[in-house]
Amino acid sequence: MNILLTGGTGYIGSHNAVVLAQAGHEAILFDNLCNSSKDVVQRLEKIIGKPITFIEGDVRNTELLVEVMRNHQVDAVIHFAGLKAVGESVANPLLYFANNVQGTISLLLAMQQLEIKTFIFSSSATVYGEPVYLPYDEAHPTNPINAYGDTKLQVEIILRDLAKSDPQWKIACLRYFNPVGAHESGFIGDDPSGIPGNLMPYLARVASGSLQYLSVFGKDYETRDGTGERDYIHVMDLAEGHMAALDFLANNSGLHVVNLGTGKPASVLECVKAFEGAVGKNLPIQFAPRRDGDLPIYFAKADLAKEKLGWIAARTLDEMCASAWHFQQVQSSQSKSSTEST
Repeated sequence: MNILLTGGTGYIGSHNAVVLAQAGHEAILFDNLCNSSKDVVQRLEKIIGKPITFIEGDVRNTELLVEVMRNHQVDAVIHFAGLKAVGESVANPLLYFANNVQGTISLLLAMQQLEIKTFIFSSSATVYGEPVYLPYDEAHPTNPINAYGDTKLQVEIILRDLAKSDPQWKIACLRYFNPVGAHESGFIGDDPSGIPGNLMPYLARVASGSLQYLSVFGKDYETRDGTGERDYIHVMDLAEGHMAALDFLANNSGLHVVNLGTGKPASVLECVKAFEGAVGKNLPIQFAPRRDGDLPIYFAKADLAKEKLGWIAARTLDEMCASAWHFQQVQSSQSKSSTEST
């Protein structure tokens, strides 16, 4: 199959490109590079061992999408493109609705024009909001507490109504928990610009010495060790979950909403300990007050993914940390070599 990956040079999109290529599919990457680098294309080609198609563009450009999908005879779309910083979404909600909701409508209009009706949407556990019960299953009420989560839920509603309007659509909404880690090659991984907002890339930079210490926000939660607990999932497990969803949609129409998580939360301190094991040294941390909006604990019930998709998250927290650290080491080495050569 020829599969369009919007946001294809991003963290999750790039790892999906690897899994799709290894399964014999042709991945066409489409990205506006607002939060990624074109260098990722070359890194992917090293991993895959052949050229990969990349088009720079914005998903709000419906005419360009139609042209790209027609020229490359696209059979299905996996939609990763979107802004994802929770704090920024609260400060600038119009930016987020324009990119995440308007952009998705533009993409769906292009698909509808060409009668391409297999679609996988990169959703988020943020659609659940404050837990009514745990673990979150797919029947849990949806009540996002920030604009980012609102945009994801709005797209899910659009997809629900679209599937109702036309039974030929085959749609999967995959609600991610916390993707971490990197491809085993170390060529691609989570490499945010500026100071990372997520735990794993922050720990990697503390371990490398580019950041002084990790601030742990809150040590008095009602959890195993007082720090917040989250459901971390290896990005390669996540990518394989998309491959499983694509296979499932081949024989199943309608809308399918599925959690992708491990079902096993890990605390901040447990993540620090696992990362220290990967690095081989202690990492400096400092405790800080709780942050507004942080939940003490959240994690997935992932039974439906196993039942419907035949998928389970297989990689451990230690493997997540080891791969994230390996990626940091490879990037640091390449950066050093580039500096020395100039």
